[in-house]
Amino acid sequence: MKSLFVTLMLVGTGFGLFAQKLDKAKDLLGKKNYTEAKTEIDNFLAQDKNKSNSEAWYLKSKIYGAIGLDSVKQATSPGAKAVAVDAMKKYMELESGIKDSAKRYLLLTMDNRRPLTDLYSGYSKEAASLYNAGNYNDALKGFQGSLDVFDMLAKNNWTNNILLDTISVLYAGISAEKGGKVDTAAYYYSKIADSKAKGQGYESIYKWLADHYKQKNDMANATKYTKLGKEVYPDDPFWLGFEVNMLSESGNKDQLFTKYDELTKANPTNPLYYFNYAVELYKTAYNEDSTKRPANSDTLISKAVEKSLKSIELDPKYPNSRMLLGQIYYNQAVDIVAQNKKIKPAGKVKLTPAQLKQKEELRQESSKKFDQAAEQLTKVDELLGGQGKLKMEEKQFLKDSYDLLINIYDQKQDTAKSAAFTDKFNNVDKVH
Repeated sequence: MKSLFVTLMLVGTGFGLFAQKLDKAKDLLGKKNYTEAKTEIDNFLAQDKNKSNSEAWYLKSKIYGAIGLDSVKQATSPGAKAVAVDAMKKYMELESGIKDSAKRYLLLTMDNRRPLTDLYSGYSKEAASLYNAGNYNDALKGFQGSLDVFDMLAKNNWTNNILLDTISVLYAGISAEKGGKVDTAAYYYSKIADSKAKGQGYESIYKWLADHYKQKNDMANATKYTKLGKEVYPDDPFWLGFEVNMLSESGNKDQLFTKYDELTKANPTNPLYYFNYAVELYKTAYNEDSTKRPANSDTLISKAVEKSLKSIELDPKYPNSRMLLGQIYYNQAVDIVAQNKKIKPAGKVKLTPAQLKQKEELRQESSKKFDQAAEQLTKVDELLGGQGKLKMEEKQFLKDSYDLLINIYDQKQDTAKSAAFTDKFNNVDKVH
C-alpha cells in the first residue's frame, strides 16, 4: 500500500511539473516575451513524453503565431507563421479523437478560434503587400499560407458554409502566373473553374485554362474547361471559335464543319468566320494531284466558294477572302485546261467533231474561270497595291495575286497585262 501511494505521488508531481512549464510559457506569451516563450515551449515539446500533449501544441501555435504576426519579431523568424500552422494541425490531430464534440478543440473554441483567424489575416495582408510590390513568388507563398489556414477552418465547418476562398485562390493563381509558374497557376485557376465561379472578369480564367491545356496537348482538360466556360458564360462567342480551333487541329473534319455551321449561324455577320470556314473546306477538298482528292472534293469546293462569297459580301474590302476565291477559281481553270489537253485523237486521225466541240466548250469554261479569278485577284491589287508599308501576310497576298495574274494573262496571251503585273510583282518589296 505504501509503494502504491509513493507511485501515485510521483505521477502527481510529474503532472504538476508539466503544468508549471506550460504555465510559464503562457505567462511569457502574455507578457509578449516571445523569445523566451518560444524557448520554453520548444524545450517542453522536445521531450518524447510531451509530444502527445495537445495543449502544448496549441500553445506553441499561439506563440509562433504571435511572433509571425509581430512586425519586428517576424524579421528574425520568417517561418514562424508556418510553424504556427503546423503546430495547430498537430493540436487538431490530437484532439480529433475526442468523441465528445463539446470538449473537442476546447482551447481553440475558448479563444473564439482567433489563433487561426489571426494567422489567416496575417498571411493575407502579407501576401497582398508582396503582390502590390511585384514580389510574386513570395506573394504566392503568402496566399498559399492563407489558403492552408482557410482549409483547416472549412474542414471543420467554421467558414459559414463557404468552401472556397475564391479571392485568395485567384491571387495565388495570378501570382504564380506572373512568377512564371504556369502549372501552379493552372492548379489554382482550376479550383475556381471547377466550382463554376462566376463574376466580372472570371471568364478569362476559363479561357486561360482551356488554352493552357490545349498548348500542353491535353485535349481532355482543354475540352473540360471549354465546356465549363460555355456552361457558365454561354453568351461569350469565344467558346465556339475556340472549339473550332481545337477541331481544326484534331483532324476530325466532319466535326469541324459541323462546328463551323454552328459558329456562322451564331455569328451571321462576321466575315472572318466565313473566310476561315472556306479555308478549311478548301484545304480538305483540294490537292494539286487530282487522284489524291477526297470523293466529295467538288461538293466541298463549291461550299468553299459559297463561304468565300459570303465573307466578301459582308466585307468587300477584306483581301484574304478575295485572294482565296481567286485561288479557287484559278485552280479550277487549271483543272479544266488539263482536262482539255487529255482530249486527243486516236492515232494519226483528226479530232472528231464531238471532240472539237468538247474542247471548245472546255476552252470557254476555263477562260471564264480565269476571268473570275482575275476579277478577285485584281481586287487584291486594288485593296493592297495602293498602300504603303504592308504587313508580311499582306505583302505575300499581293505577291501571290500578281503571280497568278501573270499566269492568267500569259494563258490568254495578253502580253501587255502580263508585263504590267510582272513589273508590280518585281517591285512589291521596294514599294511595300
